[in-house]
Amino acid sequence: MGDPYILMLVALAVLAIVDLVVGVSNDAVNFLNSAIGSKAISVKKIMIIASVGVFFGAVTSSGMMEVARKGIFNPGMFVFQDVMYIFMAVMITDILLLDIFNSLGMPTSTTVSIVFELLGSAVVIALIKIANNDAENISAIWNYINYNTATDIVLGILLSVVVAFSVGAIVQYFSRLIYSFNFETRPNYINALFGGFAITAITYFIIIKGLKGTDFYGSIAGLLEGNTIQIIAASFLIWTLISGLLIRFLKINILVLIIGVGTFSLAMAFAGNDLVNFIGVPIAALNSYEAWSVSGVDPQLFSMGSLAKKVPSNIWLLLLAGAIMVVTLWTSSKAKSVIETGINLSRQGEGHEKFQPNNVSRVVVRAAMFLNVGINYIIPKKTQTFINSKFEKPVLQLTKDKTYEMPAFDLVRASVNLIMASVLISIATSMKLPLSTTYVTFMVAMGTSLADRAWGRESAVYRVAGVLNVIGGWFLTAIIAFIVAGVIAYLISLHIASIPLLLILLAVLIGRNTIKHRNKTKEVKKKDYIERAELITINGVIEESADHISGVAERVNKLYTNVVNDLANHDLNKLRKTDKHVEKLNSEIDSLKDGVFYFIKSLDETSVQASRFYIMVLGYLQDVAQSISYISRASYKHVNNNHKNLKKGQLKDLKEIDIELASLLMKVNATFKNRSFDDLSQIIFDKRQLLNHVSDSVEKQVARIRTDETSPKNTTLYFSLLLETKDLISALMNLLNTYEEFYLTTKSKK
Repeated sequence: MGDPYILMLVALAVLAIVDLVVGVSNDAVNFLNSAIGSKAISVKKIMIIASVGVFFGAVTSSGMMEVARKGIFNPGMFVFQDVMYIFMAVMITDILLLDIFNSLGMPTSTTVSIVFELLGSAVVIALIKIANNDAENISAIWNYINYNTATDIVLGILLSVVVAFSVGAIVQYFSRLIYSFNFETRPNYINALFGGFAITAITYFIIIKGLKGTDFYGSIAGLLEGNTIQIIAASFLIWTLISGLLIRFLKINILVLIIGVGTFSLAMAFAGNDLVNFIGVPIAALNSYEAWSVSGVDPQLFSMGSLAKKVPSNIWLLLLAGAIMVVTLWTSSKAKSVIETGINLSRQGEGHEKFQPNNVSRVVVRAAMFLNVGINYIIPKKTQTFINSKFEKPVLQLTKDKTYEMPAFDLVRASVNLIMASVLISIATSMKLPLSTTYVTFMVAMGTSLADRAWGRESAVYRVAGVLNVIGGWFLTAIIAFIVAGVIAYLISLHIASIPLLLILLAVLIGRNTIKHRNKTKEVKKKDYIERAELITINGVIEESADHISGVAERVNKLYTNVVNDLANHDLNKLRKTDKHVEKLNSEIDSLKDGVFYFIKSLDETSVQASRFYIMVLGYLQDVAQSISYISRASYKHVNNNHKNLKKGQLKDLKEIDIELASLLMKVNATFKNRSFDDLSQIIFDKRQLLNHVSDSVEKQVARIRTDETSPKNTTLYFSLLLETKDLISALMNLLNTYEEFYLTTKSKK
């Protein structure tokens, strides 16, 4: 009976490595974003600092391993076979969920998932045991589940979201009052005191609290316990003095030093708290196997009460896991791409928000605005003026008429983000309460940005929606993890042979998702607003607008043809897919229009005339997209409502228009792709024949109505398609006329 369990251990070990790689690729950048976003230290140095922190965190995470062994369920109520089934179900579910969430681009938390996977699988196995025991009823479930600890963990995760946001906001608010945005001009003693406070927090919470999880702590416990106030006071004085000396004699920017130390501490806190998510279950399975293998008892009878005892962690396993995390951090392409994206976090949002507003976020923002009016009424005007002066961002004068506003995401906020996130995570680790490092770092960042007045009228509703999405994502992750882990545990309990089948299914799903993600990545073009900062010349505007027109012409050509063909075949599914592609096109053009403000600000003084041209181009592109959107939606609605198909004469006319329109759009695509703008006049001239054809089709339909047309719905649809096609052609021609005029004007000035 030992062989199957050895194979399960091997499978768990492989799953742990996969979980480490996938999890770190998704989570590890949480402690890098602030450092890279502030641009205070080079990326290479940040990676080295983070790597060292991960190693130290791996060593201090041993105390957290108890969560997997006994934090969620009472091991004494289960036999060896039960816990192996639970652990296998948890690991399969964890990797499957993480991979699916990553593929969908949905936010998730490895901590939340592991806790509820343990809970879901343990509950199912417990229910199976109760069902097979006539002496027990459903109320006995609480004997199997460690509900007190489980409740503490769940409440701790929920509370961490609120605490992280609140603490981040409060600390950042007072830090900004002390520093303002002109932190370079602050007296040295303020920098020294701030350095003393920050590094003291790291010294106590990261090092001393972190050591509680190690065997080394026992030898120094007598010196530390009972002397908390003295240690904190001495640390503050020492680090303040050291900070002052570094500032005065070595001219070191203490905020840069804090960001470096903070990156180390947050990386250490991350590894200390999150390592259990990846290897805690396999290590618990190994401990269970070691206890059972020497007992000689049947696996269905051997009680796992030994898991409730304190088991020393294998330091080599922890270091091996830390090494895998570090290697993944340096080599993962996904981690690198997220790091590159994180460089832009120093900017003030640039108008492109990740989350969309909803009714709840709107209500919250309105309530906050109302509350703000009341607070301003109470606070004296002089006090308000003083506070507002601390939040005024300096403006750099680049040229005589052009200024540049410095980003609000500066060294002060980066320092607060790192210090407060690492302190909160380390406190939870010392209390052996797992929490979501992703949510803590996110909520601290949201709290500091709120306190720093980054949540203005332009962005507040989006940021609040983001916070609500995080909380919603937590509940979604918890529910899915609980259900899926329970189902997999039940399947494994039916027969042990289901394990290899589940592993094969897992491999197939991961492989398929990886291929789909890779193909999707190849198809996704570079975001337009990323390049917009470089469009400071007329030539740059011409090049980008030509690419936009070429792309829209090609896509509208395909979409229009698809609508005509699918409408003729009365194919509802294909019309639905086409409508989704049309929505995507409209969304992309809307995104371009949202960036017009930043585009105009980026232009040099000699190219301002290009702004009017660019705005008009985007307006006409939007008109074209809206026309094809109406055509697609009207066709889909007609078929979806099961109305009669169009008559053969109507379909024939539409197909002829489609052929002529396709020819026109292909010419437009080729002209702008090849930059042969001298051909525009011929295209504009040729459009008359197409417009005449559309007008003739309208007259034919009028004649049909008076003779043999019997369907008012068909008539409504047909007229709508023809008139919207005419609007599409008109918008396209207006676009070409505008472009030709601008091109000839620019050409004559050269």
